[in-house]
Amino acid sequence: MAQRPLKTRLRGLLLFLAVAGPGIITSNVDNDAGGIATYSMAGAHFGNGLLWSLLPIMVALIIVQEMSARMGVVTGKGLSDLIRERFGVRITVYLLAALVLTNFGNVIAEFAGVASSLELFSVSKYISVPLAAIVVWLLVVKGSYRSVEKVFLYACVFYVTYIVAGFLAKPDWGIVGHSLITPHFDWSTGGLGMIIGLVGTTIAPWMQFYLQASIVEKNVAVKDYKLSRLDVVIGSVVVTVVAGFIVLTCAATLFKAGVRIETAADAAQALRPLAGRYCAALFAFGLLNASLFAASILPLSTAFVVCEAMGWENGVDRKFSEAPQFYGLYTMLILLGAGIVLLPRIPLFPVMYISQVINGIVLPVILVFMLLLVNNKRLMGPHVNGKAYNIVSWGTVGALGVLSLVYIGSLLGL
Repeated sequence: MAQRPLKTRLRGLLLFLAVAGPGIITSNVDNDAGGIATYSMAGAHFGNGLLWSLLPIMVALIIVQEMSARMGVVTGKGLSDLIRERFGVRITVYLLAALVLTNFGNVIAEFAGVASSLELFSVSKYISVPLAAIVVWLLVVKGSYRSVEKVFLYACVFYVTYIVAGFLAKPDWGIVGHSLITPHFDWSTGGLGMIIGLVGTTIAPWMQFYLQASIVEKNVAVKDYKLSRLDVVIGSVVVTVVAGFIVLTCAATLFKAGVRIETAADAAQALRPLAGRYCAALFAFGLLNASLFAASILPLSTAFVVCEAMGWENGVDRKFSEAPQFYGLYTMLILLGAGIVLLPRIPLFPVMYISQVINGIVLPVILVFMLLLVNNKRLMGPHVNGKAYNIVSWGTVGALGVLSLVYIGSLLGL
């Protein structure tokens, strides 16, 4: 009798491992080069003052990701596919244009992150960026969904480097704890932009499309959905913890020393005299891992979105000849993203940071479509949102919309 609970637990663990992946991967890839740059700036320029914002952002991330996963499991269709069917081709095309442009800025940011991280080890971007482009292209084009997912899951493990770097920076944990539970609002243009950037980099629009497409490609059954939801929650918590450690690392060192940074690589260089060479090396290695990871996912996400919306064949398990538009778009985004980073004197950091702010501005629009879909009883049956979910979700849309309008108004001097 004593063995039955153990067998049940082992069976449950194996089932979870079979279902897990999309939620953990999607959330962790969000700590990409643009995210690391944004979190580094938040810590270096605002100290621990914005740490509190990560807790409500984490709650919103869990709810938004759970809705995406639930729609994927229940409908068996991707988000852009559902938007086209429910709202028509014209709206879908406008949405696609905004997403492709936003994602393209993010792809450029990833290759900028590769260049920045390896320049710390004296590797020229004219070597590192082409090699990175070839590696990420081969990974997806020549791999299967299962093999690609395994590589992405292994890459998630290396985010622990930022947690280690955080402890090496020796922050004042009392101040960190106080900052987590004490909201501090900065209504300046820079403060508003940073809050929107933090939201945009943690709950990026592309994530919802990629997560739902991954759930569909993995063929997660409705009966296994609770395990898929656990996958989403774990990923959301882990990504927030890593983000928090990046912020507190830079707050404990760069902000304290009055150092302002231009890139995430500058953060790693500045950490060297302040927190030791191991802390700097770990920070740089984390940036490289995150950049390569996201340079694979973001073009893939964009290809999924466009091909679903246009009704073209898509999926990593298909051959190039079976899904030429899917792999063609993936290839084009990698070539253009890497090519732009190789241009002389390209302002890499503005691209990395601004792309995250644009994410935050575009996000409420995506959330409106998601909420209309997930509350459609004809589409979702008994799996529509509960009242609490809708309150938090619509509240997030409203808060982001107001912040975006205030921020844009402040930029225009209104």
